[in-house]
Amino acid sequence: MFGAGIGLTTVSTEALKTLLKGLHKGTLAPPLTTEALTRHGLQYCAAELLGHLRTLDNHGMQAVLVAVIAERNAVAARSPVRPAEPD
Repeated sequence: MFGAGIGLTTVSTEALKTLLKGLHKGTLAPPLTTEALTRHGLQYCAAELLGHLRTLDNHGMQAVLVAVIAERNAVAARSPVRPAEPD
C-alpha cells in the first residue's frame, strides 16, 4: 500500500470532496484509474488515491472519504482561530 503510514494526509480536503462528488454522481466508479481521476482534475494526487482506495468498492470508498472529510472538519472546528499578525 502506498505510504500506509501517512494515509490520505497529503491529499487536500477539496480533492477528497471532488472524488466523493464523482462517486455520488456516478461519474467516477471503481476500480479507480489514473485516467478517470485525470478527467476529474485529480491527476496530481492519483498515486495517493490509487494507493489507498484502488481495491475498495464504491461503498468502501465513500465510507473512507466521508470519514476523512468529517474528521478534518471536526479538527478544524476545534482549532482556535488565530488573530491576524500585525504587519
